[in-house]
Order: sequence, then C-alpha cells, then structure tokens
Amino acid sequence: MKTFNTRLISLAVSAVFLWIAAFAPTQAVAQPPDSKAEGGGDLRAAVQNPVGAMYSLPLKLTMDFGAPDGSAYFFNINPVIPVTVGDWNLINRALIPAVVSVDGFIQGTPGIPEGVPSKDRNTGLGDINYSLFFSPAKPSGFIWGLGPSINLPTASKDQLGSGKWSAGPTGVLLIQPKWGTYGGLVRQLWSFAGDDDRPSVNQMLIEPFINYNLDNGWYLISDMILTANWNVSSSQRWTVPLGGGVGKLFKIGNQPINSRLEAYYNVVTPDAGPDWQLVFTFQFLFPK
Repeated sequence: MKTFNTRLISLAVSAVFLWIAAFAPTQAVAQPPDSKAEGGGDLRAAVQNPVGAMYSLPLKLTMDFGAPDGSAYFFNINPVIPVTVGDWNLINRALIPAVVSVDGFIQGTPGIPEGVPSKDRNTGLGDINYSLFFSPAKPSGFIWGLGPSINLPTASKDQLGSGKWSAGPTGVLLIQPKWGTYGGLVRQLWSFAGDDDRPSVNQMLIEPFINYNLDNGWYLISDMILTANWNVSSSQRWTVPLGGGVGKLFKIGNQPINSRLEAYYNVVTPDAGPDWQLVFTFQFLFPK
C-alpha cells in the first residue's frame, strides 16, 4: 500500500473545513446569491459557461497524491477577461500556476506536459497557458467558442515545466437546459521553440463537464480533465480521471462567490502518475 504525505492530508482536510465554514449560517458573512445577475441573466448559468461574457477570478488549489514519486500541489490563478466586439465575445482565459510543488516529477499532470526527473521536492512557478476564445455574443441553441492557445515556458525550475513554447487550437461546445449545463472543451498543443535539450510537446487535453443545479445556489458537478501525451508509448499516454463534486454560489457582503469541492480517481494513468486528485476552487464573480 502506498503511503500518503502527511502535509498533503493536512492541506486537504484544511481545504474541506474552510469550504464548509464558508457556508456556516452566519448572515453577516454568507448570504444567498441573487437569482439574476446585475444587468439581467442567470448568474449560475453565466458561471457554468466557459465563454460567458463575465469577468471572474478563480483561485484553484489542486492536490495530487498516490504517485510513486510522491505528491504534487498546484495553486492556480485563472483570470477570465471578456471583451465584446460587435456580435462577438472575445474571452481571454489564463491559467497561471502561481505555486507548483512536486516531489520529483509527476508525469501526466495537467500543466506539466514533460519535466525533468528529480528526487527532491521542487516548488515555484509553472508554465503559464493563455487561451483566446471567439464566441457569438448572442448564441442560439448551443454555445460555442474557438480560438488559439499558447503555453509559455515560465517555469522557475526545469522540473516544473516543459521548457518549450507550445501552441495550438482550442474549442468549447456546451448546452444549457433548465436543469444545468453540459459540454466539453478540447485543446491540442505542439511545441515550436524553446530549449533544444528538452523533449518536444505534443499534448491533447479533453475536458467534459456537466453541472446539475439544486436549490439555494447548490449544484453537482463533474469536470474531468483527460490528457494525452502523444510522444510516449500507448501504455503511458493517457490520464483519465473519474469523479465529481459539489458547488455553491453565495455572497460575502455584496461580492458574489462561486466555490467548488471535487475529488477524482485516475482510472487510467502513466506508471509515474498520481492515483487521486482533490480540487478546491474559490471564484470571485464580477457580473456586468
């Protein structure tokens, strides 16, 4: 049986207790969200739309554990900045791994296509990803967005990034019936420049998601991130998680907040990959 890092367990327990505490029945702190966002439109539907025209600032803590080489922690800042130009929304999305901490190198982790093995724990900045989605401002039927995505080799240590500039297409398609949201996002990256001594990047990300809305701002969610590294053998190529979690919209004062707590088990993973993933998201919302 694999042993788990005690620091990871303490962080995971702390995240759970903080999440539960956010919904304690103290009216001075936690208030129910408005059913409508300022200016019209369902706030919950806007939150669940990756290409919705709403400013937001998600803070995301991800903890991977069960890998042979040890645990991994990721604190991501993912600002979303929409710009409306005529009949189109231009959705700027950035994934900034502000703090990455890994025991050695954990293969198959989203955000680290390739790395340099190490026996020591490495902590620092990871590679930043930026995506730009072009999406109709007034979609009919289903909602979609297409655009480019680029990975910048900003990692502060070799073990925390690819050492390569990578780019490729990304797209999202979703439908929002009355009960929630379902759809998927796809991204493919190829390296085109960077450190010649580092392996090339040829990685796909597939992200199916579904939200089922409950009463009082609560919802159920599954947001699985599947990755494929096409440069390795088929037995080591895929990371496929299975799981989900729960989320809630609430207010702190007048500030709308969206928070989620999720857990995933990797039913398929490279030999050096993690078995489990715990994800805690705290998202500031700025509806128009």
